[in-house]
Amino acid sequence: MKRMSLIMSLFFLAGLFTTSLFAADNLELSIPLPLTGKQAKFGEIMKKSYEIAAEEINAKGGIKKKKLVLSFEDSGAKPETARAIVEKLIDTNKQPIIVGEYTSSCAKAVAAVAEERKTPYLIVASADDDITQKNYKYVFRQNPVNAHYSDGVIDFIKTVVKPKTMIILFESSAFGTSGADAMEKDAAKAGVQVLMKEKYEAGSVDFKPLLSKIKAAQPDVIYMVSYVMDASLLMKQIKELRIDAKLFAGGAAGFAIPEFIDNAKDAAEYVITATLWTPQLKFPGAKEFAEKYKQKYGDYPSYHGASAYSALYVTKEALEKAKDWTPDGIRDALKATNTMTAFGPVKFEDKEGYQNQNFTDTFVLQVINGVHETVWPEKYASKKYLYPIPAWRERK
Repeated sequence: MKRMSLIMSLFFLAGLFTTSLFAADNLELSIPLPLTGKQAKFGEIMKKSYEIAAEEINAKGGIKKKKLVLSFEDSGAKPETARAIVEKLIDTNKQPIIVGEYTSSCAKAVAAVAEERKTPYLIVASADDDITQKNYKYVFRQNPVNAHYSDGVIDFIKTVVKPKTMIILFESSAFGTSGADAMEKDAAKAGVQVLMKEKYEAGSVDFKPLLSKIKAAQPDVIYMVSYVMDASLLMKQIKELRIDAKLFAGGAAGFAIPEFIDNAKDAAEYVITATLWTPQLKFPGAKEFAEKYKQKYGDYPSYHGASAYSALYVTKEALEKAKDWTPDGIRDALKATNTMTAFGPVKFEDKEGYQNQNFTDTFVLQVINGVHETVWPEKYASKKYLYPIPAWRERK
């Protein structure tokens, strides 16, 4: 009898909550992001992109005629902080859907809370494969997983470079580890021998002892999975040590944002990187978003921004199509998503051992004359790739 009363009370509270959401003039959505610390650059790109999307959505009538009001919570890229933020958003603020975070470690923490509380969570830019391999029902991921980040890069390597050997460098995070593991598997399938797979601590200031080992090994390809400060420093020290290779390649993240070129300067030239999106793609709204972002902030956005921007539109569609704003109502609407965004197609599928995972093409950027250009697949190219690349002594 007590159990039945408790169940009836929960249904009653859920009904009150849903009614209050529909009755309110505003729809308040708070988003956890790293706005301080080493990953703040990514958090800022995403924050600005969310804000652009919210402005557009509100200009067109909001969501269910409600004004979308955004706020942001700084997790500092700390999983325990991210978890505490989301517990508050769900338990105290009664927020019906969680969107956001950046690092995989934070997304893992948020996903665990969301699933425990049966609250839909839309992941925007966190790539560790494990997050959508846990049979979670309420966790959805818009961006591709690490296992597919390098699809474009490995195709470029097989088709254009045709190397025999590779060395993989990666930072000791969930993102770095899973990205390195994925490339190791891809390299084996492509018949490329991985001579070394070396982990380093994020934020290191002297990579030269590690890079000296790599120079002695003389690999054809050096593949790195790093955030932006490490990515820039690695390439600067590779240049200083005159380590030549047929190709220097990054696994997205720090290599795919403008700050990599700003920080690494001429050491960034010819470097390729995996990316999930570029401003040159022909997806509807992609060019308009990219130009609007550049006009406001001076640079084109990275894929992190495009995914964040598009995630608000995916959220809008789900909320508008949901039969009600209960967790299950919103979850069911997300599960039925099949839409095109500025980030590309979004459809949450259960396959390859993943649940509620979006699968999309990945692309290759190359730094050409100090600018990220889309070079692969060729049908998406903004410029022809430059290969072979010159040795350091041959560069100006």
